[in-house]
Amino acid sequence: MILSPAEWAIIGLSLKVSFLAVLVTLPIAYGFAWLIARRRFPGRMLLDAAIHLPLVLPPVVTGWLLLVLLGRNGPIGGWLEQTFGVVLVFRWTGAAVAAAVMALPLMVRAMRLSIEAVDRRLVGAARTLGASPLHAFLTITLPLSVPGIAAGAMLGFARSLGEFGATITFAANIEGETRTLPLAIYSGLQTPGSQGAVTRLAIISIILSLGALMMSEWLVRRSQGSRAHVL
Repeated sequence: MILSPAEWAIIGLSLKVSFLAVLVTLPIAYGFAWLIARRRFPGRMLLDAAIHLPLVLPPVVTGWLLLVLLGRNGPIGGWLEQTFGVVLVFRWTGAAVAAAVMALPLMVRAMRLSIEAVDRRLVGAARTLGASPLHAFLTITLPLSVPGIAAGAMLGFARSLGEFGATITFAANIEGETRTLPLAIYSGLQTPGSQGAVTRLAIISIILSLGALMMSEWLVRRSQGSRAHVL
């Protein structure tokens, strides 16, 4: 299968958008996952529901909300432009933001399960030996949840690669700027004579997504094996 330079550019842009989305979301997702898994506070259920809202909302609605908040006239988007000169709407960075929002629930879910699986007795034992909460977190909870973090990152990467509705609403379908793999396939389906390009890009999408999912599953199984060994 030989790809044209334009198709390579689309793949490169998709990977760049997905990598940035996962990179930015990773610490945020882990923070939310730890908070929900380890803390009880008023509004915890509401926070959990809000994080998972993109899973059930129509993606176009999520994109519209991003447009309202992060658009050039939005409260956050206007502030970013006036303060830092940063514009997200109709830019590839905006596509990364849309992908990050859609990937966040899956990443939080995978990381939360890995944190909840860490035996609290290990943390308790460390605390009785004089370890501070931060030291116990850095030496026990964080290392034991690394496979879950990696699995969440893989799921988020796969979700980012397939993101369509929020991206086309917030960042539009601009060739060379925001046209990622799903948007390019959508454009190809509307263009006569583009069946070959659509097929090639669809195959690439399947390969990349399947690889990310298999890697995520392998990491989950490895995590379960490691916990069994520790316990």
